[in-house]
Amino acid sequence: MRQPDPSLFAASDRLRLLPLDVTSPDSIASLFEAAGPIDVLVNNAGLGGVGAFEAMPMSLIRQLFETNTIGVMSMCQAVIPQMRERRSGTIVNVTSSVALGEFPLAAAYTATKQAIEGFSASLAHELGYFGVRMKLVEPGYAPTTRFGANAVVPLSELLPGEYADFAQPILEAFAKPTLTTKESDVAEAIWQAVHDTETQLRFPAGADAVALAQAR
Repeated sequence: MRQPDPSLFAASDRLRLLPLDVTSPDSIASLFEAAGPIDVLVNNAGLGGVGAFEAMPMSLIRQLFETNTIGVMSMCQAVIPQMRERRSGTIVNVTSSVALGEFPLAAAYTATKQAIEGFSASLAHELGYFGVRMKLVEPGYAPTTRFGANAVVPLSELLPGEYADFAQPILEAFAKPTLTTKESDVAEAIWQAVHDTETQLRFPAGADAVALAQAR
């Protein structure tokens, strides 16, 4: 975690919290030194960025890519040598249902996640040669999570008045979704991905994500 907080978890001798900033090479190096051998890496760090692309500063777009895309690639590159040498291990990259369907007001965020989809699909061939498995988990919309709190800039600051009429029905739909994703859905999909020994790459998580995947 960026700021390890034991109060967020039930006490357990099977859980160890370590600091990690996926945008910092020094932090990544320290993490792998402290963690020791890793059997499974789940890349779940992410920042949200929703709003009209026209109004989104390039500095924010770069920040989204640094965490959601470059951060994932950096973690993969750091763990691959030990997995390749052992010829075993699994990497699970958590993306989003934006990789399954085109959502408005999320252009830059979608780009960060779709980049990881293509990256993972290609890397799966490289790592498969060495017995290392690559998986993707694609969570749907989870209004009960803290993801909204991780938005770098509030939506109100990235939604010019010219977009009000366009955005209103979209925001109303997100306020009252018919299908959503629960945290347990994502945990289950990650569990399935980690234990899958076949060639399945993508694991949609949540009723809405599954519906999008089936529609495709």
